[in-house]
Formats: sequence, structure tokens, C-alpha cells
Amino acid sequence: MADQDQSAGFGLVPLWAGVAGLFGFLGVAGGAFAAHALKARLSPEALDWLHLASSYWLFHAPVLLGLSLLLARRASRYFAVAAWGLTLGGLLFSGSLALMALTGLRALAFVTPVGGTLLLLGWAGLAAGAVALRR
Repeated sequence: MADQDQSAGFGLVPLWAGVAGLFGFLGVAGGAFAAHALKARLSPEALDWLHLASSYWLFHAPVLLGLSLLLARRASRYFAVAAWGLTLGGLLFSGSLALMALTGLRALAFVTPVGGTLLLLGWAGLAAGAVALRR
């Protein structure tokens, strides 16, 4: 697979920075609501889900911002895969946990591992992109 390809969605650099901002916002808001407004309303399990969702959003926000900067400088299919994987994975993993916590709808539990798998794909894409830069 060629590392550079102008058709692989590299014009989406502002999207990745925007998603980084969204994930940061959701992480801070989710953590604050879990610690204060929702603490007395949610079960301990639901609070744990919301804390985990918030943490994952916060962990991945700076990585997506970094990927947006990398993609702005160098078109890389690997970094594009990383950005897509981390974005979709973060939405599905953390989103399903937050929605389960807030709604009690446990049917969303099947979505969480799909999101986790996409997060792993994103991290693998980042690692592969870093290796490709050394070539």
C-alpha cells in the first residue's frame, strides 16, 4: 500500500481538529456531570461507564489533534486510517457507554466492543504511519 494518496480524505484535516475539540468537550462535560449533577441520580455502575467514556474521549482528543497536524503536513494513508479509527471508535465506544449510563439502555452494549476494535485500529494506523515516516 502506498503511504501517500491524495484521494484518501486528507482534505478532512479541519474535521479531525474539530473532532478533537468535540471529544475534549464531551470528556470534560461528561466528567463534570458525573462528578456533580448526576452523582445522586445514577447507579455506581452507570457513573463508572460515564467516567470511562469521558476518560477515553479525553485520552483521544490530543491524539486526534496531533493527527490533524500530521495530516496537514504529510498525506499519509496510515494516519488517515488512524484518524478515522479513533474518531469512529471514540464515538461508538464512549458514545455507547455514555448513552447506556444516561438511558439505562443496555442493548447498546454490543456497540462498545466494535468501538474498542476501531480504537485499536486507529492506534495501529498511527504506529504504522510512524514506521512509514522512517522509510
